[in-house]
Amino acid sequence: MGNSTRHTGRWTLEDRFAAPWHYLPVEVKPGTAGLRVELDYERAAGTVLDLGCLGPRGFRGWSGSARESFVITREGATPGYLPGELEAGKWQVMIGVHRVPPDGVRYQLTAEALGSLPLTAGAGPVGADLRPPPAPPSPVDRPARRLLPASEGRHWLAGDLHAHTVHSDGVLTVSELAALAVERGLDFLAVTDHNTVSHHAELPAAARRYGITLLPGQEVTTDGGHAGALGDIGWVDFRRPPDDWLDATEAGGGLLSINHPFAGPVSWVHPMRRRPPLIEVWHWSWLDLRWTTPLGWWQAWDPTATPVGGSDWHRPGSDAPLGRPTTWVQCTGTEPGDVLDGLRAGLVAISAERDGPVLLRHEGDFVAVDADGLTLAGPQGPCARIRGERARLTAAPGPHRLLDASGATLALTP
Repeated sequence: MGNSTRHTGRWTLEDRFAAPWHYLPVEVKPGTAGLRVELDYERAAGTVLDLGCLGPRGFRGWSGSARESFVITREGATPGYLPGELEAGKWQVMIGVHRVPPDGVRYQLTAEALGSLPLTAGAGPVGADLRPPPAPPSPVDRPARRLLPASEGRHWLAGDLHAHTVHSDGVLTVSELAALAVERGLDFLAVTDHNTVSHHAELPAAARRYGITLLPGQEVTTDGGHAGALGDIGWVDFRRPPDDWLDATEAGGGLLSINHPFAGPVSWVHPMRRRPPLIEVWHWSWLDLRWTTPLGWWQAWDPTATPVGGSDWHRPGSDAPLGRPTTWVQCTGTEPGDVLDGLRAGLVAISAERDGPVLLRHEGDFVAVDADGLTLAGPQGPCARIRGERARLTAAPGPHRLLDASGATLALTP
């Protein structure tokens, strides 16, 4: 067994005022096989401390408040953390002082450098699986792909741009989430765990196994709002200002979305010099589809931003079901890059359900699919009744929606 380091103390409101993140040093000697870290603190009502790790060469993982411990080894790591060589030198355990009571919170952090590996998957006091469990079988009954009118050489793919796994605060592995997405009839899914990219390594194999496009993503998560960084762009440093997130995402060939901009305590309040290309207009926090608040936020923030949808799925019963809402992207292929290209071109529509009414732009017209009896509404309000299961109407500029008799939005196209 190797050497251990212990830090104890009290985080206070003054610490939070000074900086959201603080750093506790851990020295790792040459030849160390693994690092095990455990955080213990007083759990008064509302107290939240986040946990992460930096090695001498940079980011090694983040689990926020979802975990109180982690293990990193050459061969494996707790979900949210990156396995690999433990380079010798000064490591830093990141502590996010997210919420502390007025009199502060006592904490103890123990970091143990392991000279050998007594842990096996699921064993030891940390209780962390260093390797994912066996993948579930492919779903037997996969819904047929929905065929919607598209431009020549393109097709519409149904997907969800916001979902989480055990690599942050979700309950499913990458494989389990992929299988669920297939059961839900989705063609693509962005896996957007909080402030980490540890899940990216698992996406290609799961995509091949289940026949679904898995788009690498990360939800850049801070007190002032969350943003979805889509694409295989490397880790985005959430400690930097949001304009830097946009710069980093663009430099990597990805796309940045403002997530759930109007969503209670996780609404977007960050200032930015430039606007990201995407905005998650439709999120489960749109609790009543008769409300127009998310649409108003979109138009006030940047009416040229492409609207997208995301369920923000974590676990059954806590969020919207996976794929609700459904984001439709018109693509030339089924690779992650094809989905990004369709999003970049603004070839997008959103529907409340994968199998529900859809409103598309096609060859200069609106096409309303499975929307008989609904009302078409544009920037100036209701403008036409939909008649038939595949109705074609002359398109007009600006965002348009399909409304039911109560005024609830069932489909949206920019």
